[in-house]
Amino acid sequence: MTDKSHQNRVLIVEDDREIAAIVSLNLKDLGLEIIHVTDGRTGLRQALSEQYALVILDIMLPLLDGISVCRKIRENDPYTPILMLTARADEIDRVLGLELGADDYITKPFSIRELQARVKALLRRSRTGDSSINEQEKQSLIQIGELIVDFSKHKVLLNGTEINLTVKEFELLGLFVRNPGRAYSRAELLDRIWGYQFEGYEHTVNTHINRLRNKIEKDPAHPQYLKTVWGIGYRFAEISESAL
Repeated sequence: MTDKSHQNRVLIVEDDREIAAIVSLNLKDLGLEIIHVTDGRTGLRQALSEQYALVILDIMLPLLDGISVCRKIRENDPYTPILMLTARADEIDRVLGLELGADDYITKPFSIRELQARVKALLRRSRTGDSSINEQEKQSLIQIGELIVDFSKHKVLLNGTEINLTVKEFELLGLFVRNPGRAYSRAELLDRIWGYQFEGYEHTVNTHINRLRNKIEKDPAHPQYLKTVWGIGYRFAEISESAL
């Protein structure tokens, strides 16, 4: 029998004990088991030695910063959701964290309602995969051009070579390839993939789109598959457009 105990286990890497206590208390109210560590080095070791449904990672940490921890986690584990916390308003911190594989971020100070909404959205997809699709659809395999998305195996192949995607990247790609030609606004993608609606976070979508393009496009500046719809958002090329 597969051990699913990790599906309720959350790792919090946060050196501010007061913030960690608040986060822990409110996540325990969701029925989650919390493991808390206070430095990046211990957090990385803990993240790589156990399975977690979610890692909540502060950026400013002693011994090893959160950006480095995120990078090293992603080198070994492309799937466990990572939610980054930052007290800095600098856009570069947020964008850099997402480019390295974090699934989402939240800026301190944050509301408990917003934190719980983010955590619930990440956990829902961590436990069930893309919760918007049924079991029959999960077994499907879709090919557009030289790109193959195998939902049953959670794999993506490009020209026969497997492409490693994070959870959010796979969900984005899955939504697009199931609906080629349909244009999605950034707000709609934020709601569909991240499961919440908060103004000012559309650049989260932009960053993930850019990361996805860098992985599946021969020339990300002139995408063959993932196209920009000016004034609206993005759409995926239909078969005739992507044919080589």
